[in-house]
Amino acid sequence: MKGVILAAGEGVRLLPITETRSKHMVPIAGRPIIEHIVKSLTTNGVHELLVIIGHKREVLQSFLGDGGKFDAKISYAVQPSVLGTAHAIGMAEEFVGADEFLAIYGDLFTTPMAIHRVLETYEASGKKPTLAVVPVPNPSSYGVVSVSEERVKRIVEKPEPQEAPSNLANAGIYIFGNEIFDAIRSTVKSERGELEVTDSINILTGKGIEFAVARIEQKDWADMGCPWDVLEANRLCLSELEPRILGEIESGARLVGPVFIDKEARILSGAYVKGPTYIGENCEIGPNCLIRPYTSLGRDVKIGNACEVKNSIIMDATKIPHNSYIGDSIIGENCNFGAGTIVANLRLDDESVKMIVKGKLVDSETKKLGVIVGDNVRTGVNVSFMPGVKIGSHSWIGPNVIVYRDLPSGVIVTQRQELEQREIRR
Repeated sequence: MKGVILAAGEGVRLLPITETRSKHMVPIAGRPIIEHIVKSLTTNGVHELLVIIGHKREVLQSFLGDGGKFDAKISYAVQPSVLGTAHAIGMAEEFVGADEFLAIYGDLFTTPMAIHRVLETYEASGKKPTLAVVPVPNPSSYGVVSVSEERVKRIVEKPEPQEAPSNLANAGIYIFGNEIFDAIRSTVKSERGELEVTDSINILTGKGIEFAVARIEQKDWADMGCPWDVLEANRLCLSELEPRILGEIESGARLVGPVFIDKEARILSGAYVKGPTYIGENCEIGPNCLIRPYTSLGRDVKIGNACEVKNSIIMDATKIPHNSYIGDSIIGENCNFGAGTIVANLRLDDESVKMIVKGKLVDSETKKLGVIVGDNVRTGVNVSFMPGVKIGSHSWIGPNVIVYRDLPSGVIVTQRQELEQREIRR
């Protein structure tokens, strides 16, 4: 079976980490999300792939190449603009020919087990078209699938909570037959001006074509829609981490639980690393620091003396060398944090953290969420970030600044200070 990966979107909701990269290249557990998807497909025997690319396509195409290093054969089609998922899938018609094919959104975290479950359901149903669903606590944030006798009745996009027909979200993994292309040609634009493949599926189910329902577990799937979703995907991926030590561990350092340490990484004396944690190639950790679970460090990262990092993604070549705390955060590439840089990840009132996404204040529905930082950001000593703040790429933040609101890209923020000098009375 051939596979089609939809990877043309911009990832506006993931800004600022998508200012400088495709959202499909955002790393979790040390690897870009697109690599995890390709691995999940090839593990299940889906080796011939078409990737629909668009935004920042050169980086994505350069990374994947012809697919040889991933045990795949990859070709590409360019979606000229954001025209929707149905349009993207329609571009695969010549690639798949008359055969059934698996289609998957390129901004999902899926384990090989999720893909296995979809293929298994497809075979067990007598090779009917198949749609994956996953139970979610907040169905009104997703396309919700109405199911009857393990067949799809209808997909309702983001219904009001009291109107959701189930708690089963459309997981964005499908097996289609050739009939999907005729349905796409009959699909009209949605309210947001795009051709939605869910509308194409509703056209087919309205004509009596049955779609089998593949139920996948929450631990095998995560939507990468918002920054906190990226942290959840990282957590799920690290939960399946296979520990391996390829780097150097100095005497006096301690590893607890599953930890992956890549080649040429050094864990210095006094460092305490609790897994599951991924430490990339040529990192230097320590001395005397704490790395807590669900942390992923890219290549050439430096975490220095008296620093603590937990449940965070820190990308390549970023340096956090002295007396700093980073929690529940995503830090871009090539950042440099001054001594005493502190991330607040919990509100004083214990309420869930909110973040501005696409110009609107959105409740993350999580109590702990730190800062989202773009690439090439620098901080002076004793900078503090409040929960849920975003910092645009290439910005500098001067000493002692408390950052309590989002900052755009390419700005320098400093604090005015007035000094009062008086004579000492003797």
